[in-house]
Amino acid sequence: MINQQIKDIAARLAGLRDAMELSTAEMAARTGVTEERYVQYESGNVDIPMNFICNVGQIFGVDAAVLINGDETHAQTFFITRKGGGISVERSKAYKYRDLAGGFKGAKATPFLVTVDPSDAPMHLNSHPGQEFNLVEKGRMLLSVDGKEVVLEEGDSIFFDATKPHGMKALDGEKTRFLAIIL
Repeated sequence: MINQQIKDIAARLAGLRDAMELSTAEMAARTGVTEERYVQYESGNVDIPMNFICNVGQIFGVDAAVLINGDETHAQTFFITRKGGGISVERSKAYKYRDLAGGFKGAKATPFLVTVDPSDAPMHLNSHPGQEFNLVEKGRMLLSVDGKEVVLEEGDSIFFDATKPHGMKALDGEKTRFLAIIL
């Protein structure tokens, strides 16, 4: 089920594309997805991966927070996210993201606190430009990167090439929480 947040993000993507005077084919080519996939994202009827939103922000010089919640960012020296805070995005029932630098203008990396609920569904793989760092804060997770699987426990971290297909799954029937930094 797609929620209103995803529909709002989709509308902001469409607005950005219109402002840039690009066709859906041009937008897809610039963001590295097929036109069919891009049109699905802009429709608001499918989940929009956070890494895609970050990628769009980097390509077009728009803070990901603006695409996520529609508010302009202003902090230029520092931005504090207090415990339990951050711009919250619930992509699906299994994944919940909190953007921890959503108010910092021109951030070069995007840190998220990600909570993954346990699920019997198959692991969803994605890829995106750049690199990614994950640090497990709570629980255990299975992480697949380019066909190689590793189990990460509390305190474990991994840095990887995000252009390779990757995905994660909570283990032991419990939620997993980790810090993900997309560079």
